[in-house]
Amino acid sequence: MKQVSYIQTMKTAIVHDWLTGMRGGEKCLEVLCELFPDAPIYTLLHNRGAMSPLIESKKIITSFIQHLPLKEKKYRSYLPLFPLAIEQFDFSEYDLVISTSHAVAKGAKVKNGIHICYCHTPMRYVWEMYDEYFGKGKAGVFTRSAMHCVAPYLRRWDVRTADRVHYYIANSENVRKRIQEHYHREAEVIFPPVDTELFSLSEKNEEYFLMVSALVPYKKVELAVSVFNANKKKLFIIGKGPEERKLRAMANSNIEFLGWRSDEELQRYYSACAALIFPGEEDFGIVPLEAMACGKPVIAFGKGGALETVAEGKTGIFFYQQTEESLQQAIQLFQNTKFYPQSIRKHALQFSRPMYKQKMKAFIESKLPKPLNL
Repeated sequence: MKQVSYIQTMKTAIVHDWLTGMRGGEKCLEVLCELFPDAPIYTLLHNRGAMSPLIESKKIITSFIQHLPLKEKKYRSYLPLFPLAIEQFDFSEYDLVISTSHAVAKGAKVKNGIHICYCHTPMRYVWEMYDEYFGKGKAGVFTRSAMHCVAPYLRRWDVRTADRVHYYIANSENVRKRIQEHYHREAEVIFPPVDTELFSLSEKNEEYFLMVSALVPYKKVELAVSVFNANKKKLFIIGKGPEERKLRAMANSNIEFLGWRSDEELQRYYSACAALIFPGEEDFGIVPLEAMACGKPVIAFGKGGALETVAEGKTGIFFYQQTEESLQQAIQLFQNTKFYPQSIRKHALQFSRPMYKQKMKAFIESKLPKPLNL
């Protein structure tokens, strides 16, 4: 008979901001689904079929955002409504609520149970990434004007609801500091899971560079396109997003956009690339570790989560200004540096999915009341 963990006996709900595609946050969500197989997922909206089979198989409860027009692609336009939507869920029947949050999930109202939040970042749209989403040239005049009025309210709400969480887990030291700065709360760091077992060591090099990224402003895909337009080296870009049309229009023929790819296809592209290009600032960043799990070095912007995952000169090269000149210099330095694929993969294995699952289970168990028969 399969043994049931104590934490699986508690009536548990999982809260996730939205279910629109499989990115790093959804990899964390998958592990929670494994730890709590009977827990429903509460979320603002769900684009059916966009998630992994495991997540799609769960009971998914959505908010009124699900029924608004154009929600599949324009859901961020409803950002001012997100606090109201998350607060309308009723969690009174649950002993344990676990949120994974980069926007509003941590604001869930938990009356009777314990609320543990795995925080990818305080709401990025109104704090560190505000200018990247709503600055001049990033959004239209109407959107910028609206957010100028709405952002102060969202910041106040984000801070005011911070104490709805009993215990915080940060996905990196970078985010732990941000939680302390904005929420004045302490958090334990547990790095997100990387499916290292899906990626195998490769010493193949077909001399193209690779990006794996959502095509949104803060990922700085436009910077990479400009640099590779100039140096004429081959660049493959795996991903989709609202900036795709603009990026395709500015890219030369040496740059190819491949859309999202399956894990098997992604493995092939990682395995044959010269290096991964990672020009944005991330809270953590799982993609560099996937590349490193294949033994591939990373050329990364030297700020944020990359500083915790990339070892300079050993598993990659940093550049410290998000300019064409700085990135091009890093590419040149990379081409003059010797990297050892086996050492790179060994470094990545520290961030494996089983390690994340073990640490999450131990943390959650440590915060729950012990049953009387133990």
